[in-house]
Amino acid sequence: MVDKFKERDWAKRTALTMLILFCACIVILLAADLSYLTSKDISLGKAYEIIVSFDILAALKLSLKTSFISLILITATAVPMGFALSRCHFRGKSIVNVIVDVPLVLPPVVTGLSLLAFFGSPSGSVVKELLERLGLPLISAFGIVLCQYLIAVPYSIRSAKASFDSVDTKLEDVARTLGASPLQVFYKITLPLARNGLVAGAVMSWARAIGVFGPLMVFIGTGPRVQVMPTKMWLELSIGNIEASLVIALVTVFIACSALLIVHKLVPSRNWS
Repeated sequence: MVDKFKERDWAKRTALTMLILFCACIVILLAADLSYLTSKDISLGKAYEIIVSFDILAALKLSLKTSFISLILITATAVPMGFALSRCHFRGKSIVNVIVDVPLVLPPVVTGLSLLAFFGSPSGSVVKELLERLGLPLISAFGIVLCQYLIAVPYSIRSAKASFDSVDTKLEDVARTLGASPLQVFYKITLPLARNGLVAGAVMSWARAIGVFGPLMVFIGTGPRVQVMPTKMWLELSIGNIEASLVIALVTVFIACSALLIVHKLVPSRNWS
C-alpha cells in the first residue's frame, strides 16, 4: 500500500513538473519579446505610438470589425448546428462529424487555396460575379470574414455540441410532459443551461478568427485595404521592422489572453484551450 502511494505521488510530481516547465517556456517566450523591445528602447509610450500609427490602427480596426461580424455569423449558425449534432440521429452523422472537424486539422493555408480553386472554377465565377453585383467583392472585408468564418466556426460548433450534451435531457422530458412545446423547451430549458458553454465557445471562436493568417495571405493578399493584424505583423517583419511586428504580436497576445480568461471564468471545469 505504501509503495502504491509513493508511486502515485511520484506520478503527480512528474506531471506537475512537466506542466510547470511548459508554462515556463511560454512565459519565457513572452518575456523575450518584452526584453527585446526594452533593449531597443521601446517604452510603453513608444509602443503606444506604434499602435496608434495610421496603418497599424487601421489594421486593428479592420481586425475587430471583421472578427465581430464573423462572431455574429458563427453564433447564428454554430448553435443550431451544434444542437443538431447533439440531439439529432441521422444516417451519415459520423461523416458529418468528420467534415465539421476538417478545418481544425488541415493547415489553414489549405482553406485559402480551396477558396481560390472554387472561385476560379466556372460555378465559383458565377458566385463571385453575383457577390460583386451585391457589393461584396472578395478582396474586401467580406473576403476576410469568409476566411475567418471557415477557420473559426468548427470551434464554436464543437463547443455548442459539448454544451448541449451536458444538459440533462430528463429536464427537457419533464418540461414536455408539463405541456411545453419543443420550441419552449429549447428556449426556456436547454438554451439557459447550455448558455455558459455557448458563450465560451463563441469567445474562443472570436479569438481564433482575429488571429487568422494563412487563408488571408493566399486568398485576400496584403493590400492596404485588407490588412488585418496578422498580415500587418507579417508585413512589418518582412521589411525588417521587428519592433513594430513584436508590438502587434503582443497586442494580439493580450487579446487572446483576455478571451481565454473570459472562457475559463465562464466554464472553469472545461478545457476550451
